Amino acid sequence: MQHIIKKILSSESSAGVILLLSAVFAIVAQNVEFLSKYYEAFLHLSFTIGVGSAKLDESMHFLVNDVLMAIFFFAIGLELKREKIEGQLRHFSQILLPSFAALGGVMMPAIIFSIINWGDAVAMKGWAIPTATDIAFAVGVMALLGKKIPASLKIFVLTLAIMDDLCAILIIALFYSSTINAIYLGGAAACVAIMLAMSRLGVDKKLPFIIVAVVLWVMVLNSGIHATIAGVLAGFCIPLKTRSGSMLKDMEHGLAYPVNFFILPIFAFTNAGVSLAGISPSFLFGPVPMGIMLGLFFGKQIGIFAFSWILIKAKIAYMPENAGWPQLYAVAIICGIGFTMALFVDGLAYGGSDMYHYTDKLAVFLGSIISGVVGFFVAKAVAVKQS
Repeated sequence: MQHIIKKILSSESSAGVILLLSAVFAIVAQNVEFLSKYYEAFLHLSFTIGVGSAKLDESMHFLVNDVLMAIFFFAIGLELKREKIEGQLRHFSQILLPSFAALGGVMMPAIIFSIINWGDAVAMKGWAIPTATDIAFAVGVMALLGKKIPASLKIFVLTLAIMDDLCAILIIALFYSSTINAIYLGGAAACVAIMLAMSRLGVDKKLPFIIVAVVLWVMVLNSGIHATIAGVLAGFCIPLKTRSGSMLKDMEHGLAYPVNFFILPIFAFTNAGVSLAGISPSFLFGPVPMGIMLGLFFGKQIGIFAFSWILIKAKIAYMPENAGWPQLYAVAIICGIGFTMALFVDGLAYGGSDMYHYTDKLAVFLGSIISGVVGFFVAKAVAVKQS
């Protein structure tokens, strides 16, 4: 039994499968009468952090979206720093094509959403919802394809997803933050400076970094910038190499299972519970859900493929090794899976409101599933034709 569990956890596709099952179970729990009351009770759980005047009385949504997701963003920060120093982001030539493709994959979905929703100021808050690729799902689909997809394209997708995450971080910081509090922002800058100083001085104990990172989170939470940005900043401050080994890699390895098999699934379970009661199929053809679905499915593939085509045809970059245009197009479709970050941005844009009868969240789910399924079968088809 232990061997089976270990094998499941080590599989590249497992994280994506569990994430999907968590979302499906949330939808079931919200719509099955005897389960819905327990699901609603879970969502409305409240908790208190701190003592006296220095305490937070918050909901389950806050715990998941602002606390646990800050840990997820911390893991992203660690990954970005490691890749920048010794990985796929180390050399400009390695990141040029996927970075430019990622830019196209952010711009085109935003353009499609904006064209469909232009003139509606409230709806336009969601322009960034279809811009991000879900790395867990994308990697899971690529893993299921195995050798049908060249290894070079798997690296292309991983690098693209990393750059995509970086774009999402910038979008959240710039467009989904409230009025800035200069005092707390200064406190956050001081925390970053302290962590960088500890890194330079060779501090090789994790606890001091964790303590300052928590203070940084509190400062960012009160600064007006979304609290999850603190996770990214803290991740960038962790030293790659210390006297006792690699603190960054130790933390990244230690967070892999909790993030993939607890934080992301509970995020999906908390945020994907769409009530289908009273939803008419016509609601899905509203501007917001259509902007999200078309942005994810068409915007992502058009943006990634077109921007890649421009760079390759201009001989500024080269086609990934052993790959052709059909395979590149297939992985561009797969990158339309935008589940986790799309739901996260949706929450920031519309605040969990039911103004669109939750079809905005349902559209994220459907757009991601369609992209994954179509991309999978297109990738299989072009692999057979070129074998």
